[in-house]
Amino acid sequence: MRLHGALMGLTLMCAGCATLSRGFGATANEDTGEYETPEEELVYIVPAEDAMMVARRILEEQRYDVMEKEGGLEMFSSAHEPGKNMPGLRTIERYYIKGERLGPRQTVVRVFRLSYNEMETQLEIPPQAAGKREAAMFAVLDAHPFDATRDAFTYANGPNGPRAVPMEDPFKNAPGMERMRMVRGVRDLDIERTLLQRLEMVPALELVGSNAPVPIRSVTPEGGQTEQAQQAPECGTPVDGAGPLMAPGHVLLLADPLGTRELPAAALRMLCEATAQGLPVTLALSLPASEQPLLETYLASPGQFQDLQTMMSESPFWRRTYQDGRSSSAMLWLIEQARRLRASGKDISVVAFDAEKAQGNEREAEMARHLLAHQQTRAQAWTLVLAGGTHVRTAGVNWDSDYAPLGARLAQVLPSVRALDVGFTRGTQFSCRFNVWDAVECNVFAISPTKEVRQKPDIASGVRLFPQPLAEGFHGRLYVGALSASPPALHRLAPTTAAQTPPATSP
Repeated sequence: MRLHGALMGLTLMCAGCATLSRGFGATANEDTGEYETPEEELVYIVPAEDAMMVARRILEEQRYDVMEKEGGLEMFSSAHEPGKNMPGLRTIERYYIKGERLGPRQTVVRVFRLSYNEMETQLEIPPQAAGKREAAMFAVLDAHPFDATRDAFTYANGPNGPRAVPMEDPFKNAPGMERMRMVRGVRDLDIERTLLQRLEMVPALELVGSNAPVPIRSVTPEGGQTEQAQQAPECGTPVDGAGPLMAPGHVLLLADPLGTRELPAAALRMLCEATAQGLPVTLALSLPASEQPLLETYLASPGQFQDLQTMMSESPFWRRTYQDGRSSSAMLWLIEQARRLRASGKDISVVAFDAEKAQGNEREAEMARHLLAHQQTRAQAWTLVLAGGTHVRTAGVNWDSDYAPLGARLAQVLPSVRALDVGFTRGTQFSCRFNVWDAVECNVFAISPTKEVRQKPDIASGVRLFPQPLAEGFHGRLYVGALSASPPALHRLAPTTAAQTPPATSP
């Protein structure tokens, strides 16, 4: 029996090739209910090595062995047979991952599920004498479909006529791996969605503890002040649906992804609306409480460049070696806008309530204590609190029954506390995260929403309240659209990756 190679190389049928029902790789659109084939590639804002390593781990968690081609941008998994069929009729599957480096931190990763059918390798079986044909058939069927002895062959002219020549193997270190079969491939969007979750749906780290400040001679913040600061705040239009949440003595907790421009901008619009109603307002920020004297001095100043220089140069927080989203340029901008509101005659205060070094429950308790102490001095003020999503929950967490978030502690003491989650679409964020090498990296990353908080096209930006609070203790959601990263105000002075042991971290 003679076997003829069926394919000169690897052929991948791209996602979207037509079938009678829908395209290969099509996925259900949650907005329309229709099956659609994605028309745009996702570009991950991580190095190619990181993205490929995460993809590898996803397959290894599913008990696949993964083989890597030299260069690291192509990988094959081990094979398995879905179901059970007779030899000669088997279909074998494995994964092929192809990475593409678009820049130092821009990567495309495509995951294909490859399918091999044994019947497609036996395209020609010439007539043979009785008995010999059956013996040859059984010999072939006893072999594993990926045995190196079953390489595909092409034909070349020789001195005695055509002769069989093994096809070139593109994977030199794995003989016979891919030169043997016709192969069909479709994009595996389920694996790619898992990759998206691992790279872009991760919590930001807040670096507290032994994070020494960097000495500086002068301050030039990103988008810094001019010598003559503008006096009018950049209020913009009110946030749709936020007005009913503003009342004397009420507290609104706003989940802040940190390191974005949209949340400080929305906070300012709320401050402007509340002060326009004549309410005294308190803006509470997750800055260390030790920053309060510097804040007070700056808020009472004319806001000249020298005033900003004094606050920043004397502050250990803004000059930390490793900076997270709490010290973003957008947060500094929000403080300046609060100063302008105050200079225009509005009754507004800014309170720094975060702990200095505490972790876990101890940190939550210190934050609550600082906020409650300030709230007692301004009991009739409307208080807007910006902090990470875990902190502002007014209910406990499901991973630790003893953990009591800041929001839950405030709700036990104050008469009217509301918490808003944030809804958004895919964008960017400056944050600190653990990368695939288990080192803390502070940089601009892409951020994608979970299914629950994704802002659908028919949802306008603004506040939407829930009929009943969620299990996490959120009473509504503030939709802000696509997020955009805001780097630290002094980010040029800070390294982007911790080279040694990182400082203590907390959610």
